[in-house]
Amino acid sequence: MKIAVAIAFILILGSLGSALFYLMRDKGKNNNTVRALGLRVGFSIALFLLILLANKLGYIQPTGIR
Repeated sequence: MKIAVAIAFILILGSLGSALFYLMRDKGKNNNTVRALGLRVGFSIALFLLILLANKLGYIQPTGIR
C-alpha cells in the first residue's frame, strides 16, 4: 500500500511539474496546462478513492491522534 501511495504522489507531482513547464513555455496559448492540471486532479481523486478502498478492505487501519 505504501508503494501505491508513493507512486500516486510521484504522478501528482509530475503532472504539476509538467503543468508549470507548459505554462512557462506556451504562455497560455495551448490547452496543455489545463490538461496537465486536469490530470493532477484526476490522480488526486484516484489516490483519495484508493485510500478509502484500502481502509474499507482492511489493508490500512486508522491509528487516530496519539
